[in-house]
Amino acid sequence: MPIFEFVCVECGAPFEELVRSATTVEGVLCPSCGSDQVKKQISTFAARITGGSSTRGLSSASPPCNTSSV
Repeated sequence: MPIFEFVCVECGAPFEELVRSATTVEGVLCPSCGSDQVKKQISTFAARITGGSSTRGLSSASPPCNTSSV
C-alpha cells in the first residue's frame, strides 16, 4: 500500500497515511482532530542519482569512463 500525504481541512494538520487506492480518501481521518475532511496533497518522491560527472577522488590510474555508442 502506498503512503500518501494529506492535510486536514478542519485543523490544518499535515499527516501521512497508508491507503489502498490513489483515487479515494474515504476512511482517512486526521490523527490530530479526528475529522474526515481531509485533502490529498501532491507528494514529492526521493530519487537516487548514481554516477555523475565529478572526478574528484579518482586517481590518475583510474581508466576513463567509456560513454561512446557501439
